[in-house]
Amino acid sequence: MRKNTSKIKNESKAKEYRRRLSIRKKVVGSAEAPRLCVTKSNKHLRVQAIDDVKSTTLFSVQTFGKSKAAEHANAEGAKKVGAVVAASLKKNNLARAVFDRSGKQYTGVIKALADSIRENGIQI
Repeated sequence: MRKNTSKIKNESKAKEYRRRLSIRKKVVGSAEAPRLCVTKSNKHLRVQAIDDVKSTTLFSVQTFGKSKAAEHANAEGAKKVGAVVAASLKKNNLARAVFDRSGKQYTGVIKALADSIRENGIQI
């Protein structure tokens, strides 16, 4: 259900929420091109490959947990995570994906992640 953006008190969070809604209207993952949903916090970064048609998560890569790809959620860590995501997509015989930045601005860590995925041979 959609939140009323006037109820979100923090202005930057309200902008992020509006961007998230407009992105999700346009971006849909499929079996041939899964949606790469990026979740970024101050400490961690998570990328999930999602098939929206079947409503399943194909795999996830993150900077925490047992199978972490990098130590930190900075630009260098994002490059490592992007390389692991590209390798996982290639392992699943996928050459394309759609990028869902979850309302975050396309700068810094998010841009480094997307560039790393593209450099490793995946079309976004």
